[in-house]
Amino acid sequence: MSSFIGAWRLISFEERYPDGSSAYPYGSDPVGILLYDASGRMSVQIMRRDRPNLSGDPQQASPDEIKSAVEGFTAFFGSYEIDESRQVVIHHVEGHLLPNSVGKNLERRFEFSGDKLILRPSDRRTIVWQRV
Repeated sequence: MSSFIGAWRLISFEERYPDGSSAYPYGSDPVGILLYDASGRMSVQIMRRDRPNLSGDPQQASPDEIKSAVEGFTAFFGSYEIDESRQVVIHHVEGHLLPNSVGKNLERRFEFSGDKLILRPSDRRTIVWQRV
């Protein structure tokens, strides 16, 4: 589906809970880029804008500093396919910040609204992207 092809910037990343509350795993003003190309390749990067800087040389960072940096960031790449009948995009993960996700197929329900792409990896999680 050619509607996916191109670059998308992150607008919001929200989790909603049964009690009506919401959480923002990458903060209230996250930053990210999602790329889909015509050959069926994709990549995504998402991060908190408010991640603290490391105290010095990254090679000398403490385990707590590294943990904080990683908790505020995610990225993966691979190929993708679209199942229009189910309104699902499937990301076939070849590389991921989290090693356990390599080799997985990550399904996201999708919809388009104007220049926005809305992805729903679960009933609780909604990720909104805007065409760049």
